[in-house]
Amino acid sequence: MDTTTKKKDAVLSGIQPTSVLTIGNYFGALKNYVAMQDDFDAYYMVANLHAQTVRMDPTELRRRSVETFALFLAAGIDPNHSTVFVQSHVPEHTQLTWALMCNAYTGELSRMTQFKEKSAKSAENINAGLFTYPVLMAADILIYQAKYIPVGADQKQHVELTRDIAIRFNNLYGETFVVPEPYIPKIGARIMSLQEPEKKMSKSDANPNAYIRILDEPDLIVKKLKRAVTDSEGEITANPDRAGVYNLLSIYSACTNGTIEDAVARFAGKGYGDLKSGVADAIVDTLKPIQTEYARLLADKAYLTEQMRLGAERAQITARKTVSKVYHKMGFDSYQA
Repeated sequence: MDTTTKKKDAVLSGIQPTSVLTIGNYFGALKNYVAMQDDFDAYYMVANLHAQTVRMDPTELRRRSVETFALFLAAGIDPNHSTVFVQSHVPEHTQLTWALMCNAYTGELSRMTQFKEKSAKSAENINAGLFTYPVLMAADILIYQAKYIPVGADQKQHVELTRDIAIRFNNLYGETFVVPEPYIPKIGARIMSLQEPEKKMSKSDANPNAYIRILDEPDLIVKKLKRAVTDSEGEITANPDRAGVYNLLSIYSACTNGTIEDAVARFAGKGYGDLKSGVADAIVDTLKPIQTEYARLLADKAYLTEQMRLGAERAQITARKTVSKVYHKMGFDSYQA
């Protein structure tokens, strides 16, 4: 009888602690993180180094990093089952970044769509970090030999760059990195803005009525849903071209683990007021246990601090092995008497 256990493929993903997370972050990321724990060797990070490409108050960044870590756990990520950590607590990320910077080309970085978009929004702060952060993202992935990267359409370009860097390094120095692949989760929903349903819901949206935060109070959720954009047709159908109504149906189906068709059947013959009220109730019911657990965790600072320490230590076991291998191959060996 073969008692050997097949090693699981590694998966890595992270979320920036730039503001309170939305239901888009929950259904598009956190819920999938929980689902992937059993199938993968999972690494989930609070990407606070990436958050600094836009100026942030240091006190606010520290607070949001802890809060985001707490939300990871409150959403169901098990720190005993997955490696959950804060990016800056593992300095090997920046160590590997320099090695990869020497194997990335400025032409590649200048073509990054997000660099162009963020530069246009922050013309007064086009810093070098904004230009080179895709290399840090590559280091985040390659340092854990991650095979799969859960990404949306806006991040596929960065995974392609990571693949190019990994292949280039492997060709120059010998097999070193696993070449990662984009991963489309089995479950998931693309949650759009409540005010501009053609756009993805964003936690950085200037209009607070455009998003539902995971920590929003029930009354506020109801108010935001009442203001959600629909259309003048009045009939509830599953038509993607009717973006506002379709988005509400998508949110409802995500909350109830059903299909769009199930949601249409639930509101058949009813009006938009009933739809908005039903969606609000479904969101409140989904978020209540997460909010309760989050409040409990945040009240136990000692536990959170210990889990962040343990997560960083677990991450460093793999990170140090990768950096040591890369530095040796590039000739950066430590001093030996």
